[in-house]
Amino acid sequence: MDRISKLKEYLANTPEDSFLKHALALEYIKVDNDLDARDLLEDVLEKDPNYIGSYYHLGKLLERMNDNDLALQWYAKGLIASKAAGDTHSYNELQSAYEELAD
Repeated sequence: MDRISKLKEYLANTPEDSFLKHALALEYIKVDNDLDARDLLEDVLEKDPNYIGSYYHLGKLLERMNDNDLALQWYAKGLIASKAAGDTHSYNELQSAYEELAD
């Protein structure tokens, strides 16, 4: 069974699991299924705004989809969330992505 099918199977049992939704979104990104990936990442962050890693991946996906303004907004939200969580590594990654896109 491929990863996408396996993750969907797991999600059927625990549909609100942020880790599984994030993992499935990354698998969708690998196969260029950007719309489903975006939906999942946005869902993760709407329901679990402290799931810090999703901000970066959603921002990068939005850049790939040529929606730079929205990518900047998600990076900015991620900067706030990562700072509040004391997650310096994620904060630095998000700040770098934000600054690179904003230039």
